[in-house]
Amino acid sequence: MRKPGCNEDNVEMTDVLCDFCMQEWTEARPMVEGHQGSCICGDCLAAAYRVLVMVESAVPETPSKCVLCLEMRSEPSWHMPPAPGALPIGEDTPHACRRCVRQSAAVLQKVTEFGWRKPTA
Repeated sequence: MRKPGCNEDNVEMTDVLCDFCMQEWTEARPMVEGHQGSCICGDCLAAAYRVLVMVESAVPETPSKCVLCLEMRSEPSWHMPPAPGALPIGEDTPHACRRCVRQSAAVLQKVTEFGWRKPTA
C-alpha cells in the first residue's frame, strides 16, 4: 500500500505502508511485497505466522481474499485484530492467507541484513 498523495513516479521508502498496521517501511521495519503493491511488515508477518503456522488448529477456515496473492482462498487467514472501539472486521479488512504468510516468512528470513527470523515456540 502507498501513502495517499505520494509521487508514484518517485516512490520513497516511507511512502510504502504495511497493509495491516499502516506503519511506514523503514530500515528497522522490513517489508515483503505482494501483488499490486500490497505489503506486510515484519511485525505483522510474525504475528500472522504465530497464528497461522504455529497454532494453525485454532484458526477457522473462512473463505477470504488474500491481499498478498489476490486469491480467494478457503483456508485460514490472518487479519490485524481491531483496535478497541474500531469498526468490526468486514470485507475491506485486509487478510493474509497461510500460504502467503509461509512464503513471505521464508523470503524475509533469507535477507540476512534485516535480521528477521521466523517466530519459534
